[in-house]
Amino acid sequence: MTARTRRRSLAAGAALILLTNAIALSSVARNRADEPESRVMLSERELALPAGGYRHAENSGLALALNWRVLDADEELPDYGYSLHAGRPAWLDAGRLAALGFDTAVGDATPEARERFTRQLPRQVLIVLELAGPAWQQAVERARANALRRTAAAAANPDSKAFAEQAKAARDNLAIEEGHASRLFVIDAGLDAAVLRARYPDRQRTLILRGTVRPSVRSSDRQHRLAGYISAIAIDRINVPFAWRGLLEPLRNTNRPAPGEQTPRYQAQVAVGQHLEPWIESLTTLPGDRPAP
Repeated sequence: MTARTRRRSLAAGAALILLTNAIALSSVARNRADEPESRVMLSERELALPAGGYRHAENSGLALALNWRVLDADEELPDYGYSLHAGRPAWLDAGRLAALGFDTAVGDATPEARERFTRQLPRQVLIVLELAGPAWQQAVERARANALRRTAAAAANPDSKAFAEQAKAARDNLAIEEGHASRLFVIDAGLDAAVLRARYPDRQRTLILRGTVRPSVRSSDRQHRLAGYISAIAIDRINVPFAWRGLLEPLRNTNRPAPGEQTPRYQAQVAVGQHLEPWIESLTTLPGDRPAP
C-alpha cells in the first residue's frame, strides 16, 4: 500500500466517523427540539450506577441503568423488591396481545397450539412506565401481607428455625420494597403514542418508551392461558452529561446503602423527547439526612 493510498484510506475513515457522529447528533437534536414528551424525577432506586472497578477506569463515559419492574399476575411469585423483568402482568392478556399484533387465534387448548403461539417473533411496541403508582403500591401491599403472614406463622411455631428465618426474610423484603426497590413499573403497552398518552395524561409520573413484548403461556392448576412479558426496553442506559459526572464518580466505588439505611443518594430529572428517547436534564446528590423519595 502506497503512502497516497494510506492517506486516502485514513481520510475516508475519518469522513465516515464524522458522518456517523453528525447523523447521531442530528437525531439527538431532533429528539430534543421541542418540549419534552414527559419529565419524571427518578432517584437511585430507578437509576442504578454501574459497578466500579478497573473495567471503568479508562471509560470516560458514565451511564445509569433504568431499573424497571413488572407486577406479575401471580401474587405468590417472589419478587424480593428487585427488578422483575420477566414477570407476566395480568393486563398483558390475550386481548392485549392481539391488539399488539400477535396471533392469538391459535388458542391454548393443546400443547401444539401453545407452542405455535410462543414461537411467534417478538414485537416492538410502546411501553408505559409509571413511577410510584398503583402497581408499586400493590407490590408494597403484597410484601406487607407476606410479612404479616410469615410473622404469624413463626409465632405459632416458636420452636421452628425455618419459620423464623422465613419471617425475617419477609420483613427484610418489606423494608426493601418500601425504601430501597425501584418504584418504576411497566403498566401498559400499545402501538400508538397519542392513544397511550391520552390514557395516561400525567407527564410527570409516566414515561412512554419503546420496548419489546414476547409471547408466553401462563400455566396453573393444569389451566393454560396465553400471556406475554416485556423482554426489554429499547434504551435502558441513560448517559450522564459530563457536567454531573463528578457528583457520581465518588459513589461508584462505594456500596449502595443497605435497606434501612439512608437511600437514595442522588436523583435525576429524566426527560423523554419526541422520538421517545430519554436523557438527563438535571442531577443532584441527596444529603444523608434527607428522607428517601
